[in-house]
Amino acid sequence: MKKLFPFFLTGIFFGIVMYKSEAISWFRIQEMFRFDSFHMYGIIGSALGCGLLIMQAAKRGIIRDINSENIIAKNKEKGVYRYLFGGTIFGMGWALTGACPGPLYILLGSGYSVFIVVILSAMLGVLSYGLLKDKLPH
Repeated sequence: MKKLFPFFLTGIFFGIVMYKSEAISWFRIQEMFRFDSFHMYGIIGSALGCGLLIMQAAKRGIIRDINSENIIAKNKEKGVYRYLFGGTIFGMGWALTGACPGPLYILLGSGYSVFIVVILSAMLGVLSYGLLKDKLPH
């Protein structure tokens, strides 16, 4: 349990940052999709930059997993269609719910109790994929 405590704190910090930056705001997301504001693009760009730095640190062995083992990123070149299909499903879910999967728990914790339906639906989708993944093209 001690090993997981830093991740718990990181999750709390992530939630606070997402809430305070208004990244969970439906209105901010609508502004982004209408190209009315740079706010969300700045947040997504910052996340992309952080992800790039973290991946480079992991590739160089600076960052390790919870068991102190090197993180190995596998390069899978299987075509662009799976990314287009997955991105389309992801985008449709984002448009329907007004939220990316990351902040769902933050929205629930902020008092938007309707997001329990979205969280349960996301879990159902993950379960369905787990049951069908052997029959799907990868």
